[in-house]
Amino acid sequence: MGEHVIVVEDDDDIREALVALLESAGHAVVGARHGREALERLRRRDICLILLDLWMPVMNGWEFRYEQEKDPALAAIPVVVITADHSAANHSDGFGAAAWMTKPVDCDRLLELVERLC
Repeated sequence: MGEHVIVVEDDDDIREALVALLESAGHAVVGARHGREALERLRRRDICLILLDLWMPVMNGWEFRYEQEKDPALAAIPVVVITADHSAANHSDGFGAAAWMTKPVDCDRLLELVERLC
């Protein structure tokens, strides 16, 4: 079915809104509630871009990114961090994200990033 964007977000309303936005723009999208679920889904689908929240239960964004980078099949997939933590980007050395966005999300900017990175 082609490449998907994955939205890794524990807040159901935010995740569903991002999925709906991306689908309305013609993208194939899959959601995940936390990093562990995202890793499972990444291994079953062709994913072109990861939209990643940082503060999640089970496996947070930093733990997810560590596991992603250890897996050669997943390491090259670009990550856009979407977080409510406005200071997180200041502590992002070594995180390797393609972009950082703060909540509330600028929908036009997000769609531009997805088009450019996917």
